[in-house]
Amino acid sequence: MADPRGFLKHARADAPKRPVDERLGDWQEVYAALSTEDRKAETSTQAARCMDCGIPFCHSGSAGCPLGNLIPEWNNMVRRGQWQDAAERLHATNNFPEFTGKLCPAPCEAGCVLAISPEAGGAVAIKRVEETIAEVGWANDYVTARLTEVHSGKRVAVVGSGPGGLAAAQQLTRAGHEVTVYERDDRIGGLLRYGIPEFKMEKSVLDRRLAQMRAEGTRFITGCEVGVDLTVEELRAGYDAVVLAVGALRGRDDTTIPGRDLKGVHLAMEHLVPANKECEGDGPTPISAQGKHVIILGGGDTGADCYGTATRQGALSVTQLDNYPQPPTTRDDDRSPWPTWPYILRTYPAHEEAGERKFAVAIEAFVGDDEGNVRAVRLREVKVQRDENGRRQVVPVSDEVQEIPCDLALLAIGFDGVEHMPLLDGLGISLTKRGTIGCGSNWETTAPGVFVCGDAHRGASLVVWAIAEGRSVASAVDAHLTGASQLPSPVHPTALPLAV
Repeated sequence: MADPRGFLKHARADAPKRPVDERLGDWQEVYAALSTEDRKAETSTQAARCMDCGIPFCHSGSAGCPLGNLIPEWNNMVRRGQWQDAAERLHATNNFPEFTGKLCPAPCEAGCVLAISPEAGGAVAIKRVEETIAEVGWANDYVTARLTEVHSGKRVAVVGSGPGGLAAAQQLTRAGHEVTVYERDDRIGGLLRYGIPEFKMEKSVLDRRLAQMRAEGTRFITGCEVGVDLTVEELRAGYDAVVLAVGALRGRDDTTIPGRDLKGVHLAMEHLVPANKECEGDGPTPISAQGKHVIILGGGDTGADCYGTATRQGALSVTQLDNYPQPPTTRDDDRSPWPTWPYILRTYPAHEEAGERKFAVAIEAFVGDDEGNVRAVRLREVKVQRDENGRRQVVPVSDEVQEIPCDLALLAIGFDGVEHMPLLDGLGISLTKRGTIGCGSNWETTAPGVFVCGDAHRGASLVVWAIAEGRSVASAVDAHLTGASQLPSPVHPTALPLAV
C-alpha cells in the first residue's frame, strides 16, 4: 500500500544537474553523479509521492506508458527499499528501462493524477525513479543474461538495431529462436548510437545492454545493408521470418527557401551523426560548429540535440527558431486537458546552457558570401495556419526583415518516413502515403513472413513506443513460427496516444 499522503509530505524534485560551465567542457551526461546511497534515498522520497491511484493513468496505453509499465508497483517497492524486486518488476514490461529513463519525454508523467492541478505539486518524478531502478539494478548485478533452455530451430532476421529492433531481437532470442540483427552502420544501436548525443546518454549504457544480449545468444552483424550486401534471396533462404526495424530516417527538407543550396546548410542528422562518431573516437567531424554562428530551424527534440552539440563544439552563438508562438509554461486545459500530452514550453538542459530561442519566426532566405558559403539568415515574423484543404501554411505577418549572422544552419524539421531502399523493392513492399511500412493486425507486411515495427511502421516517434512495438512484433513473430506465443504484446498496430 502506498503512502496516500506522500505527495503532501514531499515536493517533486528532479535529478540535480552538473554546473553549466562544467558540462559544456565535456560530453558526459548532464546530471550530477551521486553516491548510490544518496541516489537511492532521494529517489525513495520521490517514489513516496505516488498514491497508487485507483485508476493509474500513468501506465494506460493511450494516456500514459504504451509499454504498460507497472509504475505504482515499482514506486511502492522503491519507497520500501525493495530495489531488486523493483528492478524485476520494471524489466517485466520494459527491456531497456535505462534507455527510456534517460531519453523518454515521459507521457506517464503527463498522465499522473498529480499532474491534474499545479496545487498537487506536479507529477511524480516517474522518469527519475525508473532510471534509478535501472542503474541500481546494473550496479548490484540484478540485471543478468537470461538464457533459454528450449530452442525452436527457427531463424529470425531483424533488420535495424534501434530500440524497436533490439527489443524484438531480445524477446525472440529469449523465446528460443536464433536471432541475427543486421545493421548497415559500423556499430549497433541505430539512432541510440548516432542520433542521441553523448550528453543525453553515454554510449557505455548502450554497450552494456548489447553485451547482455550477446550473452543471451543474439547475433549482431554490422556494415551490412540488407538488400545489397545480403540479397533478398539470401535473406529469404536463410531465415524463417524477418522483422523490419529500419526506422524513419528520411529527413524533411525545405528546398523552397532561397539559398538552401549554400555551403553550410545541412539537415540535422548530417551534423549529429558525425559528431557522435567523433565521440566514438572516429576522428574530427567534418561539420563542426566551432567558432560559428549556428542557426537551428525546428523546435523539437532533434533541434535540442543539435543545440547542445553545437554549444559543446564551441559555437560563437546558437539560435533555435520555431514557426509556432511560444507555448505556455503550464497546461491549458481547454487545449490539452489532462491526461493528454500537454502543449507547454519544453526546456531541455541544452537550453539552460547557452544561446537563445526565437518563436513565431521563419527563415525567408539564407544569405551567402562570394564563395557560396552561408553567412546570414533573413527572418520574418509568421503565423501557422491551415488552408481550405487542411494543409499547413506558414504566413508572414510583418514586412520587417531581421538579418542575423549564420555560418552553420541545421534543419531539424522532422522526418518524412522510411528511406527508399533496395530491400523494400526486393520484398515488393510499397510505402504508405505517410512514408511508412504498413502491416496487418498481426504486424505482418504485404510480404509473407516479413513483419515491421518501430518508426518504420509508426513514423518518427518516441523511444518508448519503439520498444513497445518491438515487444509486440516479437509476440506476433513467435506465434507465426510456433502457432502460439506467451510473449507480451503491449500495443496493437493501430494504437495511438490519447490526443485532442
